[in-house]
This record gives sequence, structure tokens and C-alpha cells, in this order.
Amino acid sequence: MTMASQLPRHCGPSCIALSHSSTWSPLLWMLLLGFSPHSSAHQRTVSHSIKIEGDITLGGLFPVHSKGPAGVVCGEIKKEKGIHRMEAMLYALDQINSDPDLLPNITLGARILDTCSRDTYALEQSLSFVQALIQRDNSDVRCSNGEPPIIPKPEQVVGVIGASASSVSIMVANVLRLFDIPQISYASTAPELSDSNRYNFFSRVVPPDSMQAQAMVDIVKAMGWNYVSTLASEGNYGESGVDAFMQISREAGGLCIAQSIRIPREPRKGEFDKIIKRLMETSNARGVIIFANEDDIKRVLEAAKRANLTGHFLFVGSDSWGAKSSPILNQEDVAEGAVTILPKRASVEGFDQYFTTRSLENNRRNLWFAEFWEDDFKCRITRTGIKVENGLRKCTGEERIGRDSAYEQEGKVQFVIDAVYAMAHALHTMHIDLCPGFMGVCDKMDPVEGAMLLRYIRAVNFNGSAGTGVMFNENGDAPGRYDIFQYQLSNTTNPGYKLIGQWNNHLRLNMEDMLWPGGEHQVPDSVCSFPCESGERKRMVKGVPCCWHCELCDGYQYLADEFNCDICPYNMRPNKNRTDCRPTPIIKLEWSSPWAIIPVFIAVLGILATTGVIVTFIRFNDTPIVRASGRELSYVLLTGIFLIYLITFLMIAEPGTVVCAFRRLLLGLGMCISYSAMLTKTNRIYRIFEQGKKSVTPPKFISPTSQLIITFILISVQLLAIFIWFGVVPPHSYIDYEELRPPNPEDARGILKCDMSDLSLISCLSYSMFLMVTCTVYAIKSRGVPETFNEAKPIGFTMYTTCIIWLAFVPIFFGTAQSAQKMFIQTTTLTVSMSLSATVSLGMLYIPKVYVIIFHPEQNVQKRKRSFKSVAQAATASSHLSQKSNDKQNGETKIEPDRSQ
Repeated sequence: MTMASQLPRHCGPSCIALSHSSTWSPLLWMLLLGFSPHSSAHQRTVSHSIKIEGDITLGGLFPVHSKGPAGVVCGEIKKEKGIHRMEAMLYALDQINSDPDLLPNITLGARILDTCSRDTYALEQSLSFVQALIQRDNSDVRCSNGEPPIIPKPEQVVGVIGASASSVSIMVANVLRLFDIPQISYASTAPELSDSNRYNFFSRVVPPDSMQAQAMVDIVKAMGWNYVSTLASEGNYGESGVDAFMQISREAGGLCIAQSIRIPREPRKGEFDKIIKRLMETSNARGVIIFANEDDIKRVLEAAKRANLTGHFLFVGSDSWGAKSSPILNQEDVAEGAVTILPKRASVEGFDQYFTTRSLENNRRNLWFAEFWEDDFKCRITRTGIKVENGLRKCTGEERIGRDSAYEQEGKVQFVIDAVYAMAHALHTMHIDLCPGFMGVCDKMDPVEGAMLLRYIRAVNFNGSAGTGVMFNENGDAPGRYDIFQYQLSNTTNPGYKLIGQWNNHLRLNMEDMLWPGGEHQVPDSVCSFPCESGERKRMVKGVPCCWHCELCDGYQYLADEFNCDICPYNMRPNKNRTDCRPTPIIKLEWSSPWAIIPVFIAVLGILATTGVIVTFIRFNDTPIVRASGRELSYVLLTGIFLIYLITFLMIAEPGTVVCAFRRLLLGLGMCISYSAMLTKTNRIYRIFEQGKKSVTPPKFISPTSQLIITFILISVQLLAIFIWFGVVPPHSYIDYEELRPPNPEDARGILKCDMSDLSLISCLSYSMFLMVTCTVYAIKSRGVPETFNEAKPIGFTMYTTCIIWLAFVPIFFGTAQSAQKMFIQTTTLTVSMSLSATVSLGMLYIPKVYVIIFHPEQNVQKRKRSFKSVAQAATASSHLSQKSNDKQNGETKIEPDRSQ
């Protein structure tokens, strides 16, 4: 390409000629010729560059001065970030040039420029690096004598060390890449510079902020935080760092950003108080990730202190905070517990020795050293015609750095030295390959081809000044190696920044060394929602994956996963912490239960009594009382009473197929036998006395055989129904999990029972109830029979009492259907009711007879045998007496006249 010609040093104005064949923009033309839009202002403030002669020249860009106020490019000198770093490059050049094994017989020179911490000014300054690469068309240029001009060859800058700020490096890299000049930065960490398509000639010996952001994400996760806020100073460093942090946290998952706040370049009054107020809107996010410059960090801490939030926010600071004391000065209590990150580095002892021996006499090559001297020692160097300001002493030149002023090696000195050495190692390898055995720079390296040098730079691998390896990946980035610090104020033995871990592609964090506000060792929480308790599911907040509400899995639900509750299977219930289901306990009526002891006791007494009656009747089978009571039906009735007592044991026994079959069979059969016999008896008495009212002919079917046949016919109805039931639904036991399933699953029980519902149980008894009611009706009808003939009256009393018992049974049985003790209450109620009804029958009908048989045998004698005719006469007389009684009650009694007068 062709560029504008430059004014020759040995020609007059007539030599100037411009070629208009350039393809460069007008702005670049103006910059190259020194006619930038800011040139008038710069003319007054531009500092000279440092020029060090050498066989190969390296460029250097350092922020020797800060930004100037409005209208002024450069401001005050920057001692650490400017002078320390720039002197580190000079120190590295001295070391390399004195090393016989690295670039032997080749001297490295330098052209070092001041960027004044301003990207646009740095761009203008760096254009001097590309002058030697501009191809000039001198065909139209002639001196006044007609000779061609003598144009000196400008020095070639083969590579550039710098810049410091990422914004400056981005601006400069855009120009240097056009001329294939490799660039190695010692401090620029913006992730944007990792784009090898846009910044393909850029490399750096410091890791990019994306790695720093990855390290910070790993730190946050290691501390168990999932909800944090971010603070970023406006500009490339802060915003790129936070963007990288947010991007990595999204990809990693499990980490949410509560607030992402940007600090303006020129914050208004009260801006930082508003920032703290915004952070408190999500007060649970106690962790604050901060990518900010030192001034902004300090003002954030001041605002937190003003808001009386000391100890609330827990900061995780980037390398701009690092282990510096200036951001936390006078705000130590607010910064307590802050975790900060810093690229792994070490102090270079050789540089300390070098720099502390620098003086005005031995460091004349540094054009800005006198300005540094005045600022460092607070004195003024006398100059001709310039008076020393009042209050400032005169510099003697005998002052010494580190003795008469505070000195601490600036943190990036190591990386400046490594950047220079990386360039030297690349040139050394390149020289070995291109100039084997040649002493000095050979033709193949004159000029040095930038694209080739870049390949050698990317291939370097050596131990740097701190003993760590220096290398580059395909994007020109150095590997990420960070030290992790925590500011500990409660550490009384060694307060201040303490090394608590490292990050080298993976995190190594010593949690036990961490100390939090108040001297606590437990890591404070910074979470949107705390973990749910056992048995609680998460109900996520829409759009915020780290926030949720905890809802208890209630009833018979268990926690299927962290987001869902499922209902346990019908035969199971949740365990106490509701993490799983467990089998529901199975219960049955135990023999030792009070619900069983009482009915068993009654049944045992009843069986003994019934057995005693049967034995007595058998023993005195032919006595008049036994025969008069109807021996055949009495034995049938006593058998029924015995079975009624026996059913108690079957109702309490553990349900099984055999037990369930006998329950079905005997539950209603005992009552059916008893009441069939009593019904036959009352029916016989009723028919005899009704027939006696009409004629002296006895009724049919009153013989003992007939009575037994009638009784067995009545019993067969019950048996037929039961056997049909057996055929339709075979008896079996099962576990009922629904009956005892209260709201509290801890009280849930499975009940082992027979396949008899309440309805089927009542159905078993319904026929017996019918017989009982019918018998009661006949007993009522037979209540008027004369006492001498009346066996119906004891049966009547028996039936009245039995009806009362069963009337009480119904509400108790069905009224407890919803009770948790339903099975026990109903079983006890049923068995006791049956035993009581059997006891009433036994006591009313047979105990008096047994008493007479045993204790009054003299009454157990044969009485005059009554014919049916006498029975009929008694029935007629009884009818007439009943009629007269009714007449008296109706007021119709006739008064006979007194015949004595």
C-alpha cells in the first residue's frame, strides 16, 4: 500500500508532495501527519517518549500520567501504575541485554510512550510505531537541486508491550493489527480481547476477566450462595467482567442475579446511597460481586456504612480490589469478610533492588523520573528561572526510594517483566530458526515479519519472574492463576488480607481459614430462599430459578421429588419426614385389649351358666319341672344360647378363612335357634288358649315332635340364606385400610377383618330380629293367660328386656361408625348385646327352674295332670275375668241390690 510522504530532513518545503493514491481514511491521514482534531491541545501537553537504541526495538505503552482535566490531555503523574511498570520494562531490557544465553549479540531497544490513561491519546501516540511500515511513493519528490531527497529510515517497532487499561489496548490493537505488529499486554483483562478474529495480534500475560469471572463463580458456589447482586463501574473493565460473570453463572446454573447495578463514570451526589438502597431491595442477596475501580469501591463501602449496614453485605471483589489497602481505608469494618481475587503473582526481588537504587543521576534515560522524584519526596528540583513554591523543600538528589519515601512494589511489575521476556524468547527462537549460527540480526529478520513473530510468541513456554509458567492459548490468553484473599478484621493475630485459596482452572478454597464479621466461622447465607424442610416441596417463583416457596406435603402425600408431592399407595402412609412411604400398621382386636376382656368375661360366665343348666336338665331330665318346661325345645333353646355366647370368641379371634366362615354361620344362628324355639313355645301357648276359648278340641301341631319340626323349619331359613351367601361370596379375610384413615397419617391403621360389612352383619341378624319381634308380639298376646298355666309370662319378660337391649344396641353400633375406635366399639357392643340377650333368656327362663331343682327338690313333684278340657275351661274363665275387668275399667259394672233388707 502507499502512504503519504513525510517531510525529508534534508530538503526544503519544495520537497513535499503527497500521493493521493492512499486507501486510508482522512482521519488516519490526519493522525499520521499530526493534524488530529486534538493536536492543538496536545502540542502543549505531549511528553517526550523514551528512546533506547538497540538492534531490535520494542514499543511500550504505559499510563505514566493520569487523565487531565477538561481541555488538558495529561494530568498528574502515576507513581505505581505508571513509573513502576515502565521501569519494570527498562529493568527487563537490562536483564535480557546482559544475559548471554538470551538473544546473544542482539540488543533490545525500546520506544516507550505515555498513554496518559486515555484511549484516544494512546491511539495517536501509537501511530509512531507503524511509521517504518508505511510504504512511501517518493517518485514525485525532488530537492531544489534536482536530486532525490535523503529520507532517513525510521526505526521498526517489532512488537509492543502494553497497554494497561483494556479500553486503551482495544483502541491500539485495532491499529497494530493492520500493520501486523504483535502486542503483549501486562494488565488488560477485558474478555473482549480474547476474540481472535478481531484482535488476532493481541496477547497478554494476565488471564482474561472471563477466567476471573469463572473463579468468582466457583467461589460463590463453594460458599453455598445462589443469590447475589453485581456492581460494575461503567466502562469496559467493569461491565465486561460482570457480563462474563453473569454469562458463566447462567451456563453453570444454580446461581441467580438479584440486582445488576452499574456505577456511572461521573456519579452524581447521593448516587452511591441510591445504589445501597437498591441492593437492600433484595436484602437476602447479601453477596455482592463487584467489578469496580478503587474509588468506586471506597465510595460503595462509605455508603454502606452511612446506611448502618456494616456487616450486612459480603463483597466478592475482582482484581481491581485485590489485596489493596486504599479501597478500604477507614472502612475496614464494612469490608470485613470481603473475598477478593488477584492474579497469582510474586514480588520480584531483583526489581526492588533495581528500583530503590534509582536516582536523578543514574536514571536520566527516564524522562519522567524527575517528575516522579518530586512527587515521591514532596520536593522541587530547582530549574533556571523557576522559583520553588512556598511550603515545598528543595530536592537535594540525595533522597533514596524506600528510605525517605514509602515503597511497595506495584502488583503488575511481574507481568510487565514477563511480557518483555515473552517477546524476547519469541525473538530468540525466531533467530535460531531463521539465522542459525549468525551473530546478530540476519537479513531474514530485517525487517522482522510480524505474523511470523506472532506465531513464535504464541509458542513460548518458560518460567516467568515469579517462577510460574508463561504461555498463551490459541486466543493469546495466559492461563488463569489466581490467589484468593479474605479481609479479616476479627483475626487478632494477623488482621488484614489473608490468603485462603487459589484458582488454577479449578478452585482450592480453605473454608476453615475463612473468618466472617463478628468472628464467625460459619459462612453467612446469601440465598433467595432457604432449603425446604423435610417433607416440603418447592413451588418455584416464575422467572427466578433460585427463589421458591416451601409447601408441606400434607395428608397422605410424600415428597416424590423436590418439586412434587405424590399420594402414598392405599396400603401405605408417609414416614415422619415425608420423604417416602412406609407400610400402614395392621391391627386387630387383641385378646389382651380391654375391649375384648369385658365381652370375653361375660361370655365365659354365660357359657359356664349355660353348661350348668344343660347339665342340670340332663341330670334331672325326667323330673316334672324339666318335662313341664318342654325338654326338647329347652335343649334347642339352650343350644342357641350357648352358640350366642360362643360367637364372642369368634368375633375377637384373628380373622382368617375358617374364622370368617364360622362368624357368618354362627353370628345369626345362635339367636335364630333361641328365638325360633321361644317363638314356637309362645305360639303353642297362644294357640292352645285361643283354641280353648272356642272349643274343647286341641289345636294341631302342639306335640313335642311338631314343635321341633316347626323350630327346625324356622332355623333352616337362616341356614339356607347363609349357605347361599357362602356360594356367592366365599368367606375370606382382608385388610381394610380405609376405615381407619384419619387426617393425621400417623394414626392410620389397616384393620384385619372378615369380609362382613356393617350391612351384611345386620343382615345376618335381621332374621333373628324378626323372630324376636314376632315372639314378643305373641308374648304380649298371651299375657292374659292364668298364672297357673302361663309359661308365656317369663318369655314375655325375656322378650321385652331383649328388645330394650337391641334398641340400645342400634344407636351405639351405628353412631360410632365415624369413630377411630369403630372396630373395637362395634365388636364389643355387638358381643355384649348378644351375651346380655342370651343372659336374659337364660336367667328368665331357666335359672328359676334350676334353682327349684337344686335347692327345692320338694317342689319338683308331679302335679295333677290337666286335660285339654280343663285348659279350655280355664281359658274361658280367664276370658270372662278379662271381660269383667275391662267392663270395670269402662265404668259399666252393675251394682247388685242389697238383698239383706
